[in-house]
Amino acid sequence: MELLNYTITDEKGRLDKVLTEAFKQFSRSQIQAWLKSERVTVNNEIARANYKVKVDDKIVIDRPEPQVIEAIAQDIPLDIVYEDDQVMVINKPQGMVVHPSMGHPDGTLVNALMNHSDKLSTINDVIRPGIVHRIDKDTSGLLMVAKNDEAHLYLADQLKERKALRKYVALVHGVIPHEKGSINAPIGRSKENRQKQAVVKDGKPAITHFEVLERFEKFTLVECQLETGRTHQIRVHMDYIGFQIAGDPLYGPKKSLKGNGQFLHARTLGFEHPTSHELMTFESELPEIFVETLEELRKNID
Repeated sequence: MELLNYTITDEKGRLDKVLTEAFKQFSRSQIQAWLKSERVTVNNEIARANYKVKVDDKIVIDRPEPQVIEAIAQDIPLDIVYEDDQVMVINKPQGMVVHPSMGHPDGTLVNALMNHSDKLSTINDVIRPGIVHRIDKDTSGLLMVAKNDEAHLYLADQLKERKALRKYVALVHGVIPHEKGSINAPIGRSKENRQKQAVVKDGKPAITHFEVLERFEKFTLVECQLETGRTHQIRVHMDYIGFQIAGDPLYGPKKSLKGNGQFLHARTLGFEHPTSHELMTFESELPEIFVETLEELRKNID
């Protein structure tokens, strides 16, 4: 248990919003959970989320001990596109989380990888063995895995130097009028919603190139190529230009196409092999729900 103390000076408004701003190291949902479980007091009284703070209010959060997350091997099927003694290329399905976290302690790609091989890089922390880069839970497609630290550094350097090839296929709301475009807009954490990323002035550089593949009555199929790799980059950039990804529960509209998450698939992955230095390129087919949705959209314009 850890007691977090905070005294109101000139802040105004709801307690939950004030605490979210004061304790930026914690998520809004974590603050809300502590309030619901009566771990927050104001002037020694249990307080609710909608309490309106006053100057000199003394707030105490009874923070529980953080849960220790351990990555364990689990017998989970893997779609292995390529494997040798240095690297693996995995085709991740929608719905699978890449590595364990507080909300997803097991059932992740890492758990499956540990069951498949005892040779994985250790450069990242103990819950991310082998993971060089990640894709979102509800995004499907290809990602690279390193089987030793030397390979990890080599692959990570290609990502850093923008030498790796990463192309995604996305179905977005709206009809994009032009054939190609580039979005060069910095990305950082949203100041309105900590669960989201956003285009912000003090964000990290982010560049996405896109090309129209097919147009429908109310949607457009595009190919997006990442030049950088920020969290939620394609989702944020397409939202920024007004063409949100279909099915995206966080950045897209409430009324959208039904699927297993956002219609975003990491279709093409290319990199230079760590030891042979061969340029390797891999592609994966769109998920079945993606293909079926495109077929339905085509029927509406015939």
